[in-house]
Amino acid sequence: MKHIKIGLFSFLILSVLSCNKSADTTPAKNDTTTVVRPPVVVTFQSTNYNPSSLDTTKLFNSTPVVNNLANTGLFEISGVAASRINAGILYIHNDSGNSAQVYLTDATGADKGTLSLTTVGNRDWEDIAVGPGPISGTSYIYVADIGDNDSKYGSIFIYRFPEPNLTGKTVPYVTNITSVDVIELKYPDGPHNAETLMVDPLTKDIYIASKESNLSKIYVARYPQNITSATTLSPVVQLFFNKATGGDISPDGTEILLRSNQLIWYWKFPVGTSIFTGLSTQPQVAPYANNESQGEGIGFAADGSGYYTTTEIRGYTGKLATVSFYKRK
Repeated sequence: MKHIKIGLFSFLILSVLSCNKSADTTPAKNDTTTVVRPPVVVTFQSTNYNPSSLDTTKLFNSTPVVNNLANTGLFEISGVAASRINAGILYIHNDSGNSAQVYLTDATGADKGTLSLTTVGNRDWEDIAVGPGPISGTSYIYVADIGDNDSKYGSIFIYRFPEPNLTGKTVPYVTNITSVDVIELKYPDGPHNAETLMVDPLTKDIYIASKESNLSKIYVARYPQNITSATTLSPVVQLFFNKATGGDISPDGTEILLRSNQLIWYWKFPVGTSIFTGLSTQPQVAPYANNESQGEGIGFAADGSGYYTTTEIRGYTGKLATVSFYKRK
């Protein structure tokens, strides 16, 4: 009987140790077992309109004024934004594999200069915006290094610097930009490809729209954005929009444009409406002549007189880079 009791006790001890070991999911130092963790739950506001039955806005001319760019070396233009302090000036840029440069033009396509960002690179610049920033009364250029076709990057970056004042300057204006704020951002639900940057002119919040099939997830980085460590973006709204390539918020904060290669969505909402609330409402379809080889950029005119679009032309033999303007009626 004594031997039976000892055997039973030993069995119980071994059973407890075995259970404790199996409950520990932390791999040993040399263990290659993958630990399964629960997925991150990210909640977006969902929209409830039918994208296939949207009305077309009558606010803009359906036929754009189109001009070729004088700078014929720009093959992969991905964004366009209107200056707030230099009348008529537009900022454009190339995407991945090109120089870290912002080019100046206007509605006629003239070469107005080059801004070379000397402290950052161009991993995959996909959009550009102009808006307020940390210094009151100063207008800033925001460049979005957010392209990620393979959804593999742990961080994306927004580069922010003050607009140059061209008053009294020789044009084409060429200069180096040596002081740039680097805003590092991370998605809460893993890497995404994105080509759309928008800056709220009223709150200084930064919005990113993902580029996905039949889906665009909108994220926000609230102001003030951190320039010393990474910020995790917050989910805003989920749109049934196919492969967004660019977007913009109007200078007065009451209109939004979101585009793809095929169409443009337009929102108009009352003064005081948040971007979050505005994006949650039903948009209209804005005019797009489908005259671009690979339409990428879109931006409101600084004076509210319409909007501009731009296109990539690499891979399209015989095509020229253009800037198109859709005038408000």
